[in-house]
Amino acid sequence: MNLFMMQTTTPSRRYPRLRRRYGWLGLALLLGTSLMTYSQLFDSTPHIDGTQVMASRYADGQFHNLAPVQGLSFADGLKGMWHFLMDKSAEAVPDIAIPLLPLTTADLLAADDNSLWRLGHSTVLLKLAGQFWITDPVFTERASPFGFAGPKRFHQAPITVDALPPLAAVILSHDHYDHLDKATVLTLAAKTQLFVTPLGVGQRLQDWGIAADKIRELDWWQSTRVGALQLTATPAQHFSGRSLSDRNRTLWASWVIDAPEAKIFFSGDSGYFAGFKAIGERFGPFDLTLIENGAYDPAWAGVHMQPEETLQAHRDLRGNWLLPIHNGTFDLALHAWREPLERITALAEAQQQNISTPRFGEQVKIAQPQTAYAWWQAEPAREVASHSSSEPGCRAKLLDLFGSRCGLSAEK
Repeated sequence: MNLFMMQTTTPSRRYPRLRRRYGWLGLALLLGTSLMTYSQLFDSTPHIDGTQVMASRYADGQFHNLAPVQGLSFADGLKGMWHFLMDKSAEAVPDIAIPLLPLTTADLLAADDNSLWRLGHSTVLLKLAGQFWITDPVFTERASPFGFAGPKRFHQAPITVDALPPLAAVILSHDHYDHLDKATVLTLAAKTQLFVTPLGVGQRLQDWGIAADKIRELDWWQSTRVGALQLTATPAQHFSGRSLSDRNRTLWASWVIDAPEAKIFFSGDSGYFAGFKAIGERFGPFDLTLIENGAYDPAWAGVHMQPEETLQAHRDLRGNWLLPIHNGTFDLALHAWREPLERITALAEAQQQNISTPRFGEQVKIAQPQTAYAWWQAEPAREVASHSSSEPGCRAKLLDLFGSRCGLSAEK
């Protein structure tokens, strides 16, 4: 039986004594694994020349948000791990087969200009000015430093990374594992002209063997021209890091993608903050906003938006169409997997805002996207029987917990 399916049918508090027992064991193993991998697996910490930091806030060897953000201490992290192990929604992973529209290289090459395809999570492929561009590409099975553990995909990408056409640029928002994947980056290096990153992230790519002349690092409000596009790194309210010792050693950013016939905003990850309005005033209006809507919780509001804030950010940016991202691919939060899409579409309808929710692999024309299509309401692929409170079932749930939570990729 698929362990994800078991999780969706067993209420999170059905066996409290066993869950507490395995929860404590889980925390111990999680911390032990983290300490073990600290010295064996993680990359070197980027070194930032503070004199090059102009717009973002950098002090004491770390980047800082424009305003203080609560809930990011080590103790907060341990508390979050506990809730992650113990308080998950019974519907945190899909009970349906996620609908995909498979893509081929020929499909993409023949497609109209000024189009995009959502490939999963925050990975969006764009065709602009006759070239291809991609945001935060993650094609591996897990968003994790481990091949055997960490958040596992709900679905395959609609196209393999090898089948992607040549890319003008890879646009990276920050270095968390669900946004920056080493294996994907190394595969894309041969077909990508340029990697455009926030400060410090480019140094990670160089450590992985990417040539320095293929990397451009930007601070907030800095721009670079790539072909016919102007790319501008803009502020976000988040954090960074890929190990226990490199918190906030690299910058996080959102991006303004200004093409000759389209202007797009890509949020990366961010809590709601006044910066959205500042970006809208400086660069808006936008034809389309790609804004995070998923993996949120009230305790994490400083670094991940609730759906109401996602829609407000879209309005602050003076966006015409909203396409919500950061949902539907990985289990990174406590809420039901459908909840982000259900809430954001209801809010957009109530506030008469244009919203597009394409299927993964579906072509979207940026000037006139498809309206909301509730693909997440499809019928379950098969019935899943209820399980008794047997010890093997709880062991299986524990394995699933570590299969999707012990990697440091989970941002909470």
